[in-house]
Amino acid sequence: MYFTNFLSSSEGYFHTVICNSKYYQNTTINNDLRFMAWDNPPRTHPLNLTAEYFDAMANSGLPFAHSFTRDDPVLDMIDTELLRRAPDRFTPGGWCLGSPVGGKDPCAFFGRSFVLRPIKGSGKLEKLLLKLLEPDNFRPKQCI
Repeated sequence: MYFTNFLSSSEGYFHTVICNSKYYQNTTINNDLRFMAWDNPPRTHPLNLTAEYFDAMANSGLPFAHSFTRDDPVLDMIDTELLRRAPDRFTPGGWCLGSPVGGKDPCAFFGRSFVLRPIKGSGKLEKLLLKLLEPDNFRPKQCI
């Protein structure tokens, strides 16, 4: 019942359960991997992300971001530039065997659904995770 009175209880509940579990508590990274922009001084909620924040967000290596206004153009920028997703199509993955040449759907022909192929931005995430897993960052900051 502790989280009943929190404004965004779902954002802390999962982490609290994991950090209080003997099985998982030493496997966590003390970072929510989310890009956020704040007022200065910070207010209760982060700023809504717009095209103004796109470059910083894309270069951060963080796989998640918070928060967006419904139908903001930055969402289309994320789809097109980061995820290579065409309008009204699925985000192409390693299972997509077709070609996008000529506006065709690369996922019209598909293979095995478990195939993963890194995209250009995945190197930024890898670099971030390696930094978070360095001994100076990882062990001293677990579940604090």
